[in-house]
Amino acid sequence: MKRERATRLLADMITRLEGGAWPLGLVEEVYVFGSYARGALEPNDVDVVIEHGTDERWLGESLDASINGRDSYVAMRQALRGRTRGLSFQFRGRSSLLDEKFELFLLWRRGEPFSLARERLASLKADPEAGAAPRDHMLAAFEELETPVPRPARIELYGRHAKGKISITPLRLIDAELEDPEAALHVRRRWTETSPLRRAAMCALVSLQQRGMDLTEVTLHGKRLFGREQQAERCFIDLGWNGFGHMGRHLDGGVTWLEVMRPHHSKPMDAMLIEPRSRQ
Repeated sequence: MKRERATRLLADMITRLEGGAWPLGLVEEVYVFGSYARGALEPNDVDVVIEHGTDERWLGESLDASINGRDSYVAMRQALRGRTRGLSFQFRGRSSLLDEKFELFLLWRRGEPFSLARERLASLKADPEAGAAPRDHMLAAFEELETPVPRPARIELYGRHAKGKISITPLRLIDAELEDPEAALHVRRRWTETSPLRRAAMCALVSLQQRGMDLTEVTLHGKRLFGREQQAERCFIDLGWNGFGHMGRHLDGGVTWLEVMRPHHSKPMDAMLIEPRSRQ
């Protein structure tokens, strides 16, 4: 990504924060770190730390997301970045990053005028000598993917892989006909024809189908394919890291995780098949 585009993404995020719509009114501090903060001309993405508080609505929706296997930060991410991509968020990660000796650049703190945030953003000058920072917690499987793995996911998966708890298989998904008509109907009912999630879901199911998996054992983006009267859960398909907060619980329970990393309506899509060692 060109630095100019990265700067526009941050400027747009500041404007959204200034609007204060829920849940952005809960944000307390915003930090930038990584290659963009160091001045790189072409950062991989923009690493942003968000510290935030909670309110009754946040607690209620977080509980509902936890019960239903969803990521409670979907609304926050969408409110911060709008319809664009390129911003990589870490929520409530300030302390852990400081412990890892990362340098954090304060962009905004609650109570400050947003004009100050814009001045701080403008002060982050380009440095031709500052290349893209090498990614930490990297595995060979990540290198085979064209789509970058978000840092929180890299940390989680790296730790589990280092302990021998999981194996990771990179996949390039293909468009093909889904043989199971009931599974195909489930997907068509959930998403419109032009939705990137429909295509991602179809491609993920085709990949599992080609591997011989029984689709009655599959949960697709938080919902079982065939309702409650089906086999025990064996695989969870997640689209765009929305369920990442629940990945660990599923893996610990022996459930395979298939992550479609960046759903798209036409471009090639990367995925990772993450399998608990105990199941292999």
